[in-house]
Amino acid sequence: MTPPTVAVVGGGQLARMMAGPATALGLRLRVLVEAPGSSAAQAVADAPVGAAGDVDAVTALVAGAQVLTFEHEHVPGAVLDAVAARGVPVRPGPHALLHAQDKVVMRERLTALGVACPRWAPVATADELAAFLAAGGGRAVVKTARGGYDGKGVRVVHDPAEVADWLAAAADGTGPRLLAEELVPFRRELAALVARTPSGAVATWPVVESVQRDGVCAEVVAPAPDLHPATAAAAADVARRVAEGLDVTGVLAVEMFEVDDPDGGAPRVLVNELAMRPHNSGHWTIDGAVTSQFEQHLRAVLDLPLGATDARAPWTVMVNLLGSALDDPTDALAAVLAADPAAKVHLYGKEVRPGRKLGHVNVSGHDLEDVRARARAAVALLRGEASAPGDGGTA
Repeated sequence: MTPPTVAVVGGGQLARMMAGPATALGLRLRVLVEAPGSSAAQAVADAPVGAAGDVDAVTALVAGAQVLTFEHEHVPGAVLDAVAARGVPVRPGPHALLHAQDKVVMRERLTALGVACPRWAPVATADELAAFLAAGGGRAVVKTARGGYDGKGVRVVHDPAEVADWLAAAADGTGPRLLAEELVPFRRELAALVARTPSGAVATWPVVESVQRDGVCAEVVAPAPDLHPATAAAAADVARRVAEGLDVTGVLAVEMFEVDDPDGGAPRVLVNELAMRPHNSGHWTIDGAVTSQFEQHLRAVLDLPLGATDARAPWTVMVNLLGSALDDPTDALAAVLAADPAAKVHLYGKEVRPGRKLGHVNVSGHDLEDVRARARAAVALLRGEASAPGDGGTA
C-alpha cells in the first residue's frame, strides 16, 4: 500500500515540525521549500525547491498527493485554483484562506458573522484616517491588509503623515490597501486554537495567554492563568464559530484581546488576527497536550478522526528563542539539558540573525512560576546570556 502524501507549501519551522507526526502516522510529507538549506528541508527528504507563487512548482508538488496544505498564507489564489482544477483538495480552501490573507476581507466577514472585533474601517486617504483618529481619541493602529506578520505591516499612529508612504503606495497600486483599527485597551492577549475537518468535526485546545514583545510572540502560557470560565468558554466558542463560518479545514489560530466588560461581567474577547495553519501560540501542544497542533493539522486536512486535546500537565509554558549571541544555539544544548532534563528544546536549524525565531522551549509542571522560570532559563542559555550551574553563572 502507498501511504497518503500531504503536500505542504512553505519550508519554515512549521513544516519542519509536521515531519515527526507525519512519520509517526506513516504519512508521506512533501514540502515546497524556498532554498535547499531551509528549516523544513533539513527534516523532510522530499523537499523540492520552488516559490509559493510559481504555479508550475506548486502543481508539480501535488502530483500524487492526497491534499495540499500550507505553513504560511502567502499563496496566490490563482495558484490554489490551478491545484483545485487538478482535483487535489486544497485545505484550507482558497475561499477560507482569503480571510487570513486580507485583513479587510477578514474584518468584513467576521462582522457579518457577529464576531466581536475592535472598531475598524478601511482607509484610502489621509482624510479618512484623520476622521477615524478623531473618532477614537487621536490614536489608532494602521495595518496593511496583506503581507504583514510578526509586527510587520503594523503601525500605531497619531497622524496620517505617519503612514503617508503606505497611503501613497495603496493609492498608486504598488502597495496593499490599509485597515485602521482602534487601539484596544486590553487586559492581555489570548489565543484559541481549533482544528476542523472537511466532515465538520471540531476540536479545541485550552485557551492560552500570549505575551508579545515588539510585535512578536515571546511566551505562551497554557492554560491562560486566572481566566474567567465564562471568558474561556466565550473564546473557545468564537474560535469554533470562526472555523465553521469561514469553512476552515485544518488548524486555525484565533488571536484575541481580553477586555473589560463595561457592565462589570466576565471579561470579553475581541478577535485580533487569524492564522489558518499551525501557529506559534500552539507550540506548547507538542509537549503539553495529548495531540499536538501539528499532528492534528495532518489529521484534519486528511479528514481523519481528530485527536484528544487535553493538557498533559496543569501548566505548560513555551518561550521563544528570538536571536542568540551564539553562532549556533546547539552549542548550548549540553548545558540546557544538564541544567533541566525535563525541558523540551525545539531548534529550527536556522542561521542566527537578531530577533529571528530560532526555536522554542517547552516546560510543563504543577507550579506556574517554577515552570515559567525554567523555560526562561533554558532559553537564556540558548541565547548565550547565562551559564549552567557550576560554570560560574546562573541558569
